[in-house]
Formats: sequence, C-alpha cells, structure tokens
Amino acid sequence: MPRIGVFGGSFNPIHLGHLLLAEDILEILPLDRILFVPAAAPPHKPARGLAPARDRYAMTELAIGGNPRFAISDLELRRPGPSYTVDTLEALRREAGAGATLFLLIGSETFLDLLSWKEPQRLAQLARLVVIPRAESAFDPDGIQAQKVLAETGQERWIRIPPPVSEVQPADKGVLLVAAMSLPISSSDLRRRAREGRSLTYRVPEAVRTYILERQLYRDEG
Repeated sequence: MPRIGVFGGSFNPIHLGHLLLAEDILEILPLDRILFVPAAAPPHKPARGLAPARDRYAMTELAIGGNPRFAISDLELRRPGPSYTVDTLEALRREAGAGATLFLLIGSETFLDLLSWKEPQRLAQLARLVVIPRAESAFDPDGIQAQKVLAETGQERWIRIPPPVSEVQPADKGVLLVAAMSLPISSSDLRRRAREGRSLTYRVPEAVRTYILERQLYRDEG
C-alpha cells in the first residue's frame, strides 16, 4: 500500500530548503514518494509578487528532476478558482485509491493557522497531518493555540517522530510532529535577491537559477 507525502505550496520559487526537507521526510517516515503540488492561486497568500503558476510549476519540475521518488502534480493548475488543499486531497484520494495513505506536509506556522482553512476537519480525515517546525522556530506543540487546532481537527495527540514511525498505527488519531532537516532559506529573500540582481547560487538548484534569470522573474516585484 503506497505511502505518499503531499507537499503543497506556492514554491515562489522552490529552493534547496524545500528539497532537503522533502528528502529527509522520505527517510524519516518513510514514504514511497513525495508529490509536489504547486498552487495556482494560494488562498492565503497575496497575488502581489507571485510568479505565474506555469513558471512556478516549471521551476518545481526542474528542481525535482533526477529524483525517482519525487513527483509533481499540475492538479491545482488545471482546477479553476482558489487552490484549496481539501479539494486537492479529495482528488488525490480518488487517484491513489483506498489502500494508499496520504501524508500532508505542513510547517508549524501553517498548522497554527489551519482552522482558517477550508474544511480543516476534513483535511485530517483525508491525510495524516505531518507538522515540521522551522529551524529555530518558537513553536510550542503543547501551547494553547496548538492544542486548540489539535482538538478542533479531531486529533487526540501529538505523535513525535522519532521514535520510529512503524510504532504508529494507521488508526491512531494524532498529528505527526517530525524533527526534519530544514535550512534557513526563504522564498521571500530569494525574490528580493533576484529583484536586486544578487546571487541565487547555492540557494536554489542551478536549473532553477538559470530559469529565473532567463525569464527575468521577480524583477518587478514591489
């Protein structure tokens, strides 16, 4: 039965931090593959400074090339309207079949904002929630806000990884809290560097750096 990580985001642009995190999650959980899902119209992010969806998709495709356990979906690009994650998971569940287990990868800041998303309780039914705290994050899984999200999404507890995920039963109601590798790279900083004509080397894959330069992306961002 396949175990599929769903890694959604604007990827504006995708960078080495995204790739290192995905590779680490593959080993830790472990998963059969990670599916990158670039958002066409992220409902929680302003359109200002957002590169065209097809460019973000192309950069993501370039970035994951050569890794047989990384895949990409244009599902949200093909679907009109806002890119709601619950709609994406519904479609992926139909495609993957009843035997597959989906794992939704989200950052700790995103988890704290989850109740503002469309049908957050349904999200937790369609996929195991995997929360990855950012490097040097002040995220408190036992804090009032985090516990509120746990309760209102129908989850009973945090399941901290490690210990080995083999000890976690599929029927367990809990959110996986994974201490995965992350790099202090932000897409907003990369956009600023591109706008200022500064180097992107060692921050994004070379193919992505070349794409940004050739397409002159982010030059006009305010």
